Amino acid sequence: MSDRDLVPAAPAVRQSGGRSVRLAAVVLAIGVAGVDQLAKAWARTLTAPVEIAPFLNLDLSFNRGVTFGLLSADGETGRWLLVALTGAVASAVLTAAWRTRRPALALALGAVAGGALGNIADRIRQGAVTDFIDLHLGDWRWPTFNLADAAIVCGVAALLWISVKTGAARS
Repeated sequence: MSDRDLVPAAPAVRQSGGRSVRLAAVVLAIGVAGVDQLAKAWARTLTAPVEIAPFLNLDLSFNRGVTFGLLSADGETGRWLLVALTGAVASAVLTAAWRTRRPALALALGAVAGGALGNIADRIRQGAVTDFIDLHLGDWRWPTFNLADAAIVCGVAALLWISVKTGAARS
């Protein structure tokens, strides 16, 4: 009898589920980044704002900072510092997505990572993030954003929901 015979095998479903969860997170991250890049390429062809609805325009702009223009990086040093910072965050998020076996958590992390990767690609390629979704109500305007930003917000909202749900289950 070998040592391997003494260690119970993990159920096959659990093993393949782990691989499936990892694959889903990675596919979602790549899909989000890809769709985001395609949408931004199209948005860069806009020559004037396009009204979609009374509260929604497509209006091209470029953001050299992070969320809502914070930490604006006008110089090359700032640009590459933001690339390094957001790259480190995206790597940590992808690592967490890879390690978890919880599907909802993996997908939420995959959405955040995909959004981060989409914005990093812009910053590397053109020095700024392409934004084009303009939500407004009368004179009030939300800062212009893109699909990567929306994926990050949805992923973070899902993470908060998972945290609350998990915390409630432990109580």
